[in-house]
Amino acid sequence: MKNFLKYTFASLIGSILGITLTIGLGFGGLIFFVVSIASKTKDLGPQVQDKSILVFDLATNITDTRPISSTGEALQEALSSDQPTTITLRKAINILNAAAQDEKIIGIYIKGSNTPGVTGLANLQEIRQALQRFRETGKTIVAYDMDWTEREYYLASVADEVVINPFGVFEFNGLSSQTMFLTGALDKFGIGVQVTRVGKYKSAVEPFTLEKMSPENRQQTLQLLQNIWGQYLRTIATSRGLTVQNLQAIANNEGILMANTGLDSKLVDQVAYYDEVLTKLKELTGKEEDDRTFRQISFNNYGNVPKVAETLSRNVKSKNKIAVVYAEGEIVNGIGTPRQVGGDRLARELRRLRLDDKVKAVVLRVNSPGGSASASEVISREVKLISKEKPVIVSMGNIAASGGYWISMNADRIVAEANTITGSIGVFGVLFNIQELANENGITWDVVKVGEFADLNTTSRPKTEAELALIQNMVDSIYERFITNVATTRNLSKQKVAEIAQGRVWSGADAQELGLVDEIGGIEVAIKVAAEKAELGDSWKVEEYPKSRSLEQRIFRSLSGVEVGVSNIPLDPLTAEFQKLQEELSSLRAMNDPYGIYTRLPFNLRID
Repeated sequence: MKNFLKYTFASLIGSILGITLTIGLGFGGLIFFVVSIASKTKDLGPQVQDKSILVFDLATNITDTRPISSTGEALQEALSSDQPTTITLRKAINILNAAAQDEKIIGIYIKGSNTPGVTGLANLQEIRQALQRFRETGKTIVAYDMDWTEREYYLASVADEVVINPFGVFEFNGLSSQTMFLTGALDKFGIGVQVTRVGKYKSAVEPFTLEKMSPENRQQTLQLLQNIWGQYLRTIATSRGLTVQNLQAIANNEGILMANTGLDSKLVDQVAYYDEVLTKLKELTGKEEDDRTFRQISFNNYGNVPKVAETLSRNVKSKNKIAVVYAEGEIVNGIGTPRQVGGDRLARELRRLRLDDKVKAVVLRVNSPGGSASASEVISREVKLISKEKPVIVSMGNIAASGGYWISMNADRIVAEANTITGSIGVFGVLFNIQELANENGITWDVVKVGEFADLNTTSRPKTEAELALIQNMVDSIYERFITNVATTRNLSKQKVAEIAQGRVWSGADAQELGLVDEIGGIEVAIKVAAEKAELGDSWKVEEYPKSRSLEQRIFRSLSGVEVGVSNIPLDPLTAEFQKLQEELSSLRAMNDPYGIYTRLPFNLRID
């Protein structure tokens, strides 16, 4: 309720303020007012006191790019000290690196949450590595939560001291991936589905044709989970002084541990209430016992400290630019929405950077399950053209598979995390028709045509055998082009690519062994590789694309419509399941390839 009122009030104030200022000051006055607020906020910036602790809230989502904020959220960020629920990966890494070198920061407090973030596994790995670097400077990390989930604990396990509430529980039961199948529902409602595909592991079509996983899909999913879980266990074991065998036994025999059991298992260091942790943090920061709290600064506020914010771009005075371009979301034809990778939009951005002489190298950050085959090709072509003139390095995020791999393969070098989900080199087509549904409701069609395939794209009937053969031939042709291009760009034999393709999903670590990835590392590694390839030495700065909308731009946007903030209230299980269904349907809405042919990861591959 508190968050609802906060966001509603902020959004309402944003709308009222925008309208009032427009009427009272005029358009020019509004620009002056907004720019003044933004510039003064930026100039002053938060201040860091001596012996401060950086507070990292585990409710924070770490994403590649910042989602478009509502005006209310933008005003809240500019005028208040509250930490937003989302921060970009590069900013988060920069904050941790800066804090490690800041004499005023003596430690980090990892604060648990009842609404933990949903940061992807690859991004979590980069954040954990930055936390490890912080700890290696000799500074203290304390982590506390009522209940620990595996994702939260992955970060917390790096701490000097991991604390759990006496009434808390500890989740340590392994990873799973549950698939939702829609076949029965489609049959019930009279919606017909026909599929064409290449690759026995290309399981994206299975939710529409089967009622359970195929053996091939089960095999690839199991291997992917084993690889990611194995890497997780090895990382935790090193930090906690345990063995992988110890941890696996806990997962198999306990699963969910009460606080004292977690202590006995050496997963946590202490069982204590928050007030006891607070006392320790006060002592660390030199506060008295009767002081209200400890000396602290929030993660986001520290990122806005001028000297910290400036380091994100590195050498701001240099004229040499390394452009970091984000391709995050489903790949679709045309412009797409801000949360999609529009083929034409991204290609235009890449083309502009290719023609910009100040841009000496490009890092393409890919976090996409793929999508439209034709849109992927449009983007891939621009990547190839850039590579002829200046270095282009791909940094793979949480997912860079199928179409996400297609747009990556022409890069000079591909960098991925060990737990990046990649590969899925395969092609499929999904063809829906509503004949049965319509007929049952009294709707029929008739057609006149002057060509055998003139009504090929109709949804009023199933495709004929001849039509299916035509579409399958297109799918086969695109798949042949896919594996040929992979073989050429990755310097692999076509036979080997054919063996490791088949739509199969691989972890980043496996992909490196197979030759699909060059190097294991995160986005900062990719940026350094780009600087080395371009022979820039230390004279370069980073600019990110697409540019985020400024506060004033978001205020203007709010004047044309109502924007609603996002609540952090945790979902009940039934609502969460319906939300998964909505995600499946949103994937269908993103299927806008003109020929209905896609290079996409399995629709509902999610790891819990």
